[in-house]
This record gives sequence, C-alpha cells and structure tokens, in this order.
Amino acid sequence: MTEATGGLRAAVDGFGARTVVVVGDLITDEYLFGKPARISREAPVLILRFSEREVLLGGAANAAHNIHALGARVVPLGVVGRDGAGDELVALFHAAGMPTDGIVTEGGRATPMKTRIMAGGYQSTRQQVVRLDREPAGELMPITEDALLSRLTALASRADAILVSDYGYGTVTPRVFDRVRALARRSGAIVSVDSRYQLPRFSGVTAATPNEAELEQLTGMAADDERGIEKAGRQLLERLDARMLLVTRGSQGMALLERDGATTFIPIHGTDEIADVTGAGDTVISVFTLALASRASPAEAAALANVAGGLVVMKRGTATVSRAELRQVLGLSGSR
Repeated sequence: MTEATGGLRAAVDGFGARTVVVVGDLITDEYLFGKPARISREAPVLILRFSEREVLLGGAANAAHNIHALGARVVPLGVVGRDGAGDELVALFHAAGMPTDGIVTEGGRATPMKTRIMAGGYQSTRQQVVRLDREPAGELMPITEDALLSRLTALASRADAILVSDYGYGTVTPRVFDRVRALARRSGAIVSVDSRYQLPRFSGVTAATPNEAELEQLTGMAADDERGIEKAGRQLLERLDARMLLVTRGSQGMALLERDGATTFIPIHGTDEIADVTGAGDTVISVFTLALASRASPAEAAALANVAGGLVVMKRGTATVSRAELRQVLGLSGSR
C-alpha cells in the first residue's frame, strides 16, 4: 500500500465515527417521466404520456443524504412548509434512516420543490424537457428562526463538521450562520459552505466549494484556465478569510487552493461523458467535508471528493455515492 493510498483508506475508514450537521435549504426534487406521444394541436409542444413519478431529496437534503450514504452520522437542519412537498421530504428522511428532529415546520410557507419533466422511452435516454420551481416567498418567521437556532445549538454542539448548503431560499439567515460559527469556534468543528448566490457573506469558514462560473462572478476575473483560477481563487480566499477553496471545473476536474499552501489542479475522475450533473455539487462538498473531519489532508479530501464527483455524475437524477463505491474505485475493498 502506498502512503497516498494509506491516507485515503484511513479517511474513508474514519467516516463512520464522524457526525456532520447539514444546515440549509431542504428541497424536494420531483421527477415526472413521460413517453413522447405526439405534437399537441393546441400549441407546438410535445405531448408526453405519463409513465411514473419519483421524488428525491434535493439541496441540503441531498447533501445530508450523501453524508448518510458515506456511513457517517448526519443531522439535517432546515425548514419545510406544512404541505405535501414537506411531508414527502420528511418521509424520505425517515425511509433513509436519518433523524428529523432538526427540521422545523412553518405553516403558510412553501417547501422548495423542483419539478423536472423527463421525456423518453424505456429503452432510450430520458431527457429533461423543462423544470418548474415552486419557491417560498419572503423571509422566515421570527418564531421559525428562533426554533431553528434552538435546534442548531442543541444538535450541533458536538458535531465534527457543519456543512452549510445555501440555495437562496432563506434558511441560513445571518443569525443562523453566526450561531454556526460560534458553535464551531467552541468545538473546533470544520465549517464548509456551498452558496449559490451569497458566498461572500459566509466568511471565516474552513472551506468553500464554488464552481468556475461562481468564482468569475464573485471576483470579476476570468477563471477559464489554471492561471486565471489561481489569481481569482487567491482573491476570493482572502475575501472569505477561508482556509481553502475547492473549485469545481466540470470536465476539467477541480482546483484546490489552500490559504497557507499551494494550488493543486486535479484532473477529472473517469470519463467526461457525463449522464447528469444534478446534485453533483452536493456530493462533492459532502465528501470533502467528511474527509476533512476524518483528519484527511486537504489534498486527500479533494482527491476523494473528485472521485465521488466523477461517480455521481454517471447516475441519473439526484443521487449519492456510498462508502462501498468509493472503496471499490480506490481499490480499498479490503478495509473495514
């Protein structure tokens, strides 16, 4: 066994002893499948004959599901509405064997739900035709925010890591994030952040995982090659006061920038002929965070996240990667 392989094995073996709190926007991912039938007479649109419906955990819920699939103890924290989408989300958590005592219900608030209409026959590749998003309106009610803070304090005080998954639906308020940082300072927990729109407000964290487009938007600098990523990434690291950035680059792999270290470019794992990128960012930050919490070096954690990202984009829909899959691909099948 090489030294590098030994480090990866130790990290993967350590997953089961870790507790990760995932706080963020819990999303219900709905897939409606139909077989193309004909063109409508009412409008020049395709008519699909309904075949099946599938509901999956999305957003922060998908990140939590990935942590759970990797064998760690996960504690999801977030808000759902008193509606059908919220009921389905909680039922999916129960079915997967994850706790729901960190989930707050707010009456009158819609649970975020992304509905993807998928077209294709049983023997053909199913393509996404359109996506319909149902989103909550307005901020959390003060009583909801207070309940979330109370559960965060009770459930995250002994966590090895806190993963913040912000999809812009208002769960991670400034007060919630301030509490996350305070709890992490007290316990020494890893704090990682994935934020679609407001990454600069999540400063002082261990790690953040922007993609190339987000890096360009946040810095106003081109990040389409290694030199550009290095320059823009260093600027963002300083702005965030973070220890590291893991920049996802699609078919180009990833780039790891360490505040007090080097920049490492990691080529894509596997093929670049991907099946579905839905939720891939959730998998990447989940593996990266859990590996760091399991005392992997930043380079080892990034390597594991890169492998997991390469695996999950070969799966259809919002998916997870298991610890067994990681071991098999890395040739670690002999470990516990």
